[in-house]
Amino acid sequence: MNFQQNISLKNYNTFSINVNAERFISIDSVYLLKQLLKTEKNFFLISGGSNMLLTKDINKLVVHIDIKGISIDREDTKDVYITVNAGENWHEFVLWCVSNNYGGIENLSLIPGNVGTCPIQNIGAYGVEVKDTITKVEALEIESGKLVQFSNEECNFGYRNSIFKNVAKGKYILTSVSFKLTKNEHNLNTSYGAIETELALNEITKPSLKNISDAVIAIRKSKLPDPKKIGNSGSFFKNPVISKEQFIKLQKEYINIPSYPITKETLKVPAGWLIEQSGFKGKRFGEYGVHEKQALVLVNYGNAKGIEIYQLAQKIQETIFEKFEISLEIEVNIIK
Repeated sequence: MNFQQNISLKNYNTFSINVNAERFISIDSVYLLKQLLKTEKNFFLISGGSNMLLTKDINKLVVHIDIKGISIDREDTKDVYITVNAGENWHEFVLWCVSNNYGGIENLSLIPGNVGTCPIQNIGAYGVEVKDTITKVEALEIESGKLVQFSNEECNFGYRNSIFKNVAKGKYILTSVSFKLTKNEHNLNTSYGAIETELALNEITKPSLKNISDAVIAIRKSKLPDPKKIGNSGSFFKNPVISKEQFIKLQKEYINIPSYPITKETLKVPAGWLIEQSGFKGKRFGEYGVHEKQALVLVNYGNAKGIEIYQLAQKIQETIFEKFEISLEIEVNIIK
């Protein structure tokens, strides 16, 4: 195995935070991963590096999961069942599905990261969550070195959450994810966000999967910075869910406060709106700040330290609570 020493992780995290790994190895097969677990138990996992903020050097082995491959397990007249290895790029997989007319994840276009991390936080966008297409997740149990499978139900998916973020955290390495996608009679979701507006601008009345994917890509590009140009990890905070009673109270002071119903008694309030109302949108503090077009996104303009971005996030949380009595939860994994 090719172990490296004192390697910068700047190119292995979308925030482009320049911290070092004491030891580093890239793994491209389940077999090698099993072999590694025979001798190594204390390590730090990294894949696409899209949902983390590194605040310090990693003084142990960093294992980069780079297992590639897409296979069609079976299909019928309506659906196709696909298994994708953890190291595949998520957006490239979405485009592959769209090109093959496999429906279900087109709304999740241009989300950064790799396939292996998509179940961990149950990625979602524009009215769609990945849990709605996942049939099973395969993982390597670190303690035993054995491959195990989790059904959709066993993953215990929630809003930006799963079993892998709580009770199973640190116990497994995800190696592949299996999906059930439609081949025809697609359930198109165009009602959320600006998708309908984007389609109308292009005079599209009967959208295809590609039309929806293209619309999502255009919307995301207009609002979100490209991690290859400006370091970021997409949405830094979760959209908070509050009671209807609290929303009515806030609405008296903030007439235009937006919301999305969750249940009869709860609503989701956009975190970006709360942050913007608190004056943080577009604020720059030297090498880091809040993106000018999307207040949900914290950015590294070049040489910011992870701890600086984390401290900014804490300041935003404190301000939002003081102003609205709403607790903002961080979506990104803080490595500290």
